[in-house]
Amino acid sequence: MRVLLRTLSPLLGLALAAAGVVLVVEVVAAWVRPATSGLLVPWPAWQAALGALTWADRPVIVVSICVAVGGLLLLLVALLARRHDVELTAPTPEMTVVTSPRVLARLVGRTVRESDDVAGATVSASTRKIVVRAEGWSDVGGGTGDLTDTVRGRVSTLLDELPLTRPPRVTVSTRGRKDPR
Repeated sequence: MRVLLRTLSPLLGLALAAAGVVLVVEVVAAWVRPATSGLLVPWPAWQAALGALTWADRPVIVVSICVAVGGLLLLLVALLARRHDVELTAPTPEMTVVTSPRVLARLVGRTVRESDDVAGATVSASTRKIVVRAEGWSDVGGGTGDLTDTVRGRVSTLLDELPLTRPPRVTVSTRGRKDPR
């Protein structure tokens, strides 16, 4: 959602800036030549067309519904784009300590990759869940079951050392990798 918000914000800003430029051009044109009917926008034709409409006409209702739905969608995108920080235990009640899920994922990934029987690992983390996908060497250890227990133990030890207010749920999946000889 944050990517969508980061894309929508400049686009809406550019649309408002373009509307402002058109308004300035029209005002300057009206000051310079008051008898003209608009330089870029046909204002008299628009005024005649809009003057014939009432609030109960179908185009007015459709446009108002579209604007309301668009506004609600923008509000929903803005609300869902908030940061999902991982809360840590603060040293004093007056402080708030947080970290990002990305930092937690890097920390868990580095800890998992330090093991000799792990060939590679990818980690994704959120405030509620950590997902570890590890690959182990096929000739080291007793198989992927032992690797799963090893990785889960390393991650649990790390999470016990971190001052997390709510420890996330850990999911570990492993598979074997052949030695590239």
